[in-house]
Amino acid sequence: MSEWNNKVKRILKSELVKRGLSTEDLTTLLNENGCTETKSSVDSKISRGTFSASFFMQCLYVIGCTKIEIEEYRSSFIISETSNLMVAEPNTEYKTKTDNNEN
Repeated sequence: MSEWNNKVKRILKSELVKRGLSTEDLTTLLNENGCTETKSSVDSKISRGTFSASFFMQCLYVIGCTKIEIEEYRSSFIISETSNLMVAEPNTEYKTKTDNNEN
């Protein structure tokens, strides 16, 4: 499972726990708001963590969540160290007031 799938799954689960709701409660709330989900389909989506953004937003909406906190993301995959990265800039001569007065 990707790091992102795991993260989004944990966010949804923690929001349910904060409100004392089960996935069965979530399924009921979703269905009362026009979705057609079964407890099994909701359990599977959350277990995999591969649900759509719209499903995620629907879940947050029906449980009354108006704000989520997204922790700082740190990937276990490091592309490269950038602390010593240097960028070459074109050599440009700039004229100053002193240079203009000398001519």
